[in-house]
Amino acid sequence: MPYPINTSAPMLTVLLFWGFAGLAFATDIPIYKVFDKRDPGGDYKHSASFTELANGDLYLAFYGGAGEYEQGTAVWGARLKKGERNWSVPAIIANTPLVSDGNPVVWQAPGGWAWLFYAVRYGDTWSDSVIYAKISYDGANTWSDSVMIASEKGMMVRSQPIALNNGDYLLPIYHETGNDRDGTSADTTSLFLRFNKATQTWTETGRVRARIGCLQPSVVQLTDDHLIAYMRRGGGYAPEWTEKGYIYKSESHDGGQTWSEAVETEFPNPNSAIDLFKLQSGNLILVYNDSFTDRNPLSIAISEDDGKTWPRRKVLIDKDEDYAYPYVIQTKDGKIHLIFTSHERSQINHSIFTEKDIP
Repeated sequence: MPYPINTSAPMLTVLLFWGFAGLAFATDIPIYKVFDKRDPGGDYKHSASFTELANGDLYLAFYGGAGEYEQGTAVWGARLKKGERNWSVPAIIANTPLVSDGNPVVWQAPGGWAWLFYAVRYGDTWSDSVIYAKISYDGANTWSDSVMIASEKGMMVRSQPIALNNGDYLLPIYHETGNDRDGTSADTTSLFLRFNKATQTWTETGRVRARIGCLQPSVVQLTDDHLIAYMRRGGGYAPEWTEKGYIYKSESHDGGQTWSEAVETEFPNPNSAIDLFKLQSGNLILVYNDSFTDRNPLSIAISEDDGKTWPRRKVLIDKDEDYAYPYVIQTKDGKIHLIFTSHERSQINHSIFTEKDIP
């Protein structure tokens, strides 16, 4: 489908063309629709991730099908070639027979392979899932067979890995408990898988625990030893949870091996995914739903002091709709790219901006 990349185009024209007519955008940062129900992948399209490949292409993955808990959801992939305007037609890149796949994370390792991580659900809830991975040796044109990298029931993935200063990879994962489609138990924990390139093995780090549970961690490295992670809160969506709804934070002072007990930040969290990312400038960017109850607005904050304060903030979009599962990358040219889902998890959206756009 056509993909408008002219960010200087009049905002109203772009939004009307993409079917966003009537939405009240809080900023002049353009938002483009990438895929919706009309595109291959099913009516349900959610938990999208993307990465800049070594050749400059963007590669996007999402899971789709008839619904979140319907059998047969699969992982789909699509490519936007460098310098082109059109995304490729989505195609299945992971489809485990007789069960459901979800939450794909696609990631270009520095100077190496492209990785695909995803959850495979073997029961009625995500507490029955495990994590698989695939590798592409040819720039995401083909993918290897899958290999299980986390076998404990309830293991899931959602956020992008980082390459540590020592060369190891750190993949944020979480252990979801409770066997509940509408919430998680207080013993839901966040943790990380660490990949040693010399031994080609993944090992678990210590776990992050929180008062009401924490999940879907996003991590940044500040120094060789000091890392911080922000996490979605645990619990449910009922009114009694709204007063407890803050993004959680944990710190590591040994290079990501062990982690402090999570503490609440100043940022509200309506039981929704967030993303934390370290920019090329060294500043941190956080994308989150600035609400205790709803997955809107979708807001952006930037910290210039390693997360101690967040004075630069901007609402990206604020309307009576759901805007969820933000995922941030920064391409080699310095542009910040954000994708998120909307319209009851049927639409994937893409926004492009720079640090200067967040005053």
